[in-house]
Amino acid sequence: MIRPPALRKGSVVSLVAAAGPVPPGGVERAEERVRSFGWVPRREENCGARDGYLAGSDEQRLADLNRALADPDVAAIWFLRGGYGTMRILDRIDWDALARHPKALIGFSDNTAVHLGAQRAGVVSFHGPHPHSVEFPDFARDELLRVLASPEPAGVLPLPADGQVETVTPGVVEGPLLGGNLSLLSATLGTPFAIQPRGAILFVEEVGEHPYRLDRLLSHLRLAGVLSAVAGIAVGGITESPETEGMSDAATVVRNALSGLGVPVAIGFPFGHIDDNWTLPMGVRARLDADAGTLELLEPAVA
Repeated sequence: MIRPPALRKGSVVSLVAAAGPVPPGGVERAEERVRSFGWVPRREENCGARDGYLAGSDEQRLADLNRALADPDVAAIWFLRGGYGTMRILDRIDWDALARHPKALIGFSDNTAVHLGAQRAGVVSFHGPHPHSVEFPDFARDELLRVLASPEPAGVLPLPADGQVETVTPGVVEGPLLGGNLSLLSATLGTPFAIQPRGAILFVEEVGEHPYRLDRLLSHLRLAGVLSAVAGIAVGGITESPETEGMSDAATVVRNALSGLGVPVAIGFPFGHIDDNWTLPMGVRARLDADAGTLELLEPAVA
């Protein structure tokens, strides 16, 4: 895997809206957040656009992203938010430009699609928080810097003060980190951008899905052979799942779907649609200790 350069004081960070529209004030808040890291924000031309549930037309969003990918002066692309829309342009993104000018791609949720494309291009990318978020606690800030600002292995990632990880299936395993949002992992199966799970530590998160839909998504991964190919599974936030009387809750559904696979599984790690959010480098070798409830990054994520 190609590792992008570490972010340092003065690094140029491009702000791109590749999916849903950014709420009022979100772009300005993102610019201030980039400056707070000592980096230089670059607002792409269409990042304030809106076209229904999209941040502008496909052509606008694609033009912003490809422009930033091709620019050797841009050290990172920080996606402003998730929502929906990245899959619509996935096959027209200039992946060759990313390989020519490696840079950190940062985001999560719908941006899982971009991370899968970066894996196909052989470049490490970063499942991490969005810069427009109102809440961006010190924990999330520190964990982003831990992997993006230092060309050293990040080691065992810490839990927040109230963090608690549950062991579903004990064991310790090593492999490259791959994963992201459960809906996007499911939706890209059968496409050229589908996850390549063999030997990987799969990490998954989701928001706002009913328990039966979580069951369907996980069943899809199982039937497609993803869950039988991975070395281990780390589950992050499964948040805002609607409670329905007489139905299993989200945690029970996930626990039942992932037990009995014969690989280490632990749930409750701090990543996903939560404030205290890890930044996870996709494609970097890691160690999952489901007994201890820890995830350790064994390799540097940046050069």
